[in-house]
Parts: sequence; structure tokens; C-alpha cells
Amino acid sequence: MTRTLTRGILLTAVSSLAITLSACGSDDTAAESTAATTPSTSSSAPESSAAAAPVSDEPFGEGCAAVPTEGPGSFQGMSADPVATAASNNPALSTLVQAVQAASLVDTLNTTQDITVLAPANPAFEAVPADALQGLLADTPALTAVLTHHVIPGRLAPDELAGTHTTLNNDEVTIEGSGETFTIGADSTVVGMEASVICGNVQTANATVYIIDQVLQPAAG
Repeated sequence: MTRTLTRGILLTAVSSLAITLSACGSDDTAAESTAATTPSTSSSAPESSAAAAPVSDEPFGEGCAAVPTEGPGSFQGMSADPVATAASNNPALSTLVQAVQAASLVDTLNTTQDITVLAPANPAFEAVPADALQGLLADTPALTAVLTHHVIPGRLAPDELAGTHTTLNNDEVTIEGSGETFTIGADSTVVGMEASVICGNVQTANATVYIIDQVLQPAAG
């Protein structure tokens, strides 16, 4: 009888141990299943960061190739100087600088804070008939009106550029487009050809510059 009782106790103990091990195995399986079906926080974080990545704020456009890659006339060099000085160091804008000097606007442009400049590149002035250009350079009031028509108060980022803006000439200029493609209608240029931004989002110490391929014409007063 004692042997039978002892054997019963052992069987009971073994059964209890088996049940306990089985329960632990179930818990481990459940934990593994939960881990497999629950999204990992660390793996989703990079996707969130990528979605929030800022848009590039570098200069854009085919005309940027004409800007020196180093020195005072480079993008980095221009960012350290006020806009008239920065333009004078950029060979792609030498005719514009000549016009600004003829109109005595160097100090005005250099000291006015937070402006956007639509800067005609040299070929834009070359497209104007020589006699008309010389006549404009000799007529200070008319030249001043033309040049200040290219200047907009406030620094406009590319996503703010499209629209109708009041200029320093106290008139308006309308820019169309989006992304990296912007134009100004042919009826708003000196030679009657549509103007395009060929190098945009160029930074100087006090201005954001968009280099264009036509000279703009203020509306007749």
C-alpha cells in the first residue's frame, strides 16, 4: 500500500510538472506570435523621417551653369554680400550691374533688406536693340523705373514666387509656374518675348535672386 501511495504521489508530481511546462511553452509561443504581428516602432521611424524630408533649397535652372563655381561670384561668395555687390562679382550679370550703376541704385539695393530681385542675365540685355539700350541707359528716370520694376519687397522662396507682386516701382509683375519652372508673359518684356527663370533661388546677404532671360518692361503709366 505504501508503494502504491508513493507511486501515486510521483505520478501526480510528474503530471503537474508537465502541465506547468506546457503552460510556459504556450506563453512563449504567444509572446513570439505577438512580436511577429506587432509593427516595430524602430522600423517605422525611418519612413516617417523620409516623409518629412525638406525640399532642397539649392539654386536651380540651366542658367546656373554660367555662375562661377568658386570665388566671390560663386553661389557661396554671393551669399556673403548684399545684392548689388554680389551681382558685380558675377560675370553673368555684368550688364545689369552697369545699368544699376548708371541709375545710382547700388546703395539702394545693397541697403534694402529682404527683397527679391528678378535679375536679367547679359543675353537679356543683348536681345534689346543697341540704340534702345543706350537710350535707356542715358535716361535715368526711365532706367530707374525699369530696374525697380525687377525688385519685389520680401524674400520669395520658389513656392511663393508664382503670383502677382507689387514691385519697388509701385507697379505689378505677374509670375506664372511652379516647382522649378517660372515664366513672365511676353507682354511684360521689353522685346515682347516670354521671360523665363534660368537660375533661381540664388541667395545674397539681403536678397533672393532669380536670374531671368529677358528684360522686363513696366506697364505704361
